[in-house]
Amino acid sequence: MMPEFLWLIPIAFGVGVLIGAVGIGGILLIPALSAFAGLGIHEAMATALFTFIFTGITGTVMFQRRGSIDWRVTTPVCIGAVLFAFLGAWMNSLTKPAALALILAGIIVFAGVYTLATWRGLRSPAFDGTQRQQQVLLGAIGSVAGFGSGLTGVGGPALSVPLMVLFGFPALVSIGASQVIQIIAAVSGTLGNLQFGTINFKIAAVVTLLEIAGVFVGARIVHAVNAELLKNFVAALCIAVGVFLIVRVLGWL
Repeated sequence: MMPEFLWLIPIAFGVGVLIGAVGIGGILLIPALSAFAGLGIHEAMATALFTFIFTGITGTVMFQRRGSIDWRVTTPVCIGAVLFAFLGAWMNSLTKPAALALILAGIIVFAGVYTLATWRGLRSPAFDGTQRQQQVLLGAIGSVAGFGSGLTGVGGPALSVPLMVLFGFPALVSIGASQVIQIIAAVSGTLGNLQFGTINFKIAAVVTLLEIAGVFVGARIVHAVNAELLKNFVAALCIAVGVFLIVRVLGWL
């Protein structure tokens, strides 16, 4: 039987693929770090968030090379994220592990249910033609994504991609922006975790290398094929993992 820690190899690579392909994928890393690396929930969240700095850099470079990042949309989202990710990391240090696990599970299920939903939001971006109001909206989306990232370690895309698409922004633009948001939210949240939390750098180093390899594959996939099937797979996986976490935290297993 494969030693528990070795399960992190395919999982971390798969998380990288999903980050590069659909933006949402890092949410699956935290349960894996808890289950197979023996990390507590706070340490798993802080360690996962640290690795997203490097997956974000990799994804940003690859999406930028393909012209898939709209900086007029991405910049205000990033500004909101950087302001609130540190606050989320501070709140993480004050929150009980069980509550954090339930919050994380709720975000995972939300991401999965959203992806499976037949309603895909507005047909055109909200406040299209009124730039100032649209930038305020994007800043608010970034604030929510940044705070959630710092609080739970899931990375900004788990919230930014669903919210951006919900408000009518194209999926590829939303996924491209999510790569940059990863960097901003992860750096800001990690600064908070260095002060308020714990990061396991040895495990982070191994996981990061595997995730980066996966991001290369995922970014190629999303630019080459219709990602609908992949997104549905991710959605089903998110719902399953989220429900499992809720059941485990509530002691029903």
